[in-house]
Amino acid sequence: MLSQKTRYAIRAMQHLADHYGKGPVQLADIAAEQNIPPKFLTVILSELTRAGLVASLRGKDGGYWLGVPPVDVRYGDLIRIMRGSLALVPCASRYAHEKCKNCLEESNCRTRALMLQVRDEMAMVLDRITLADPIDLSVGAE
Repeated sequence: MLSQKTRYAIRAMQHLADHYGKGPVQLADIAAEQNIPPKFLTVILSELTRAGLVASLRGKDGGYWLGVPPVDVRYGDLIRIMRGSLALVPCASRYAHEKCKNCLEESNCRTRALMLQVRDEMAMVLDRITLADPIDLSVGAE
């Protein structure tokens, strides 16, 4: 499951992508339009700035903007930056692998094998879609 922090980061990045090339966006505007607590958004944008995805300028005319074009920001990378991994369990992580506590040997664990497949399928989808791609809001609507 995505953490609230990761979901906020995705919404903030989508907001910045919508304003790409239009100059800095004030933190208060992002927070209000995306329903993100401003203090939490400050932390998130700071992490994204350190990762090189967001740029900022202090002052009256300052704000935040994407540090790279939206087409260069894949959702998979954004989630990895915020979560450390796409995997649902630590033993299935490609970049942040950890052995699970109280589990079987990895070579004998069918749950791990299943979660590796899930991770790979999810990565194929999330690494294909960028902030520049339209998102169909009708998917899942009933």
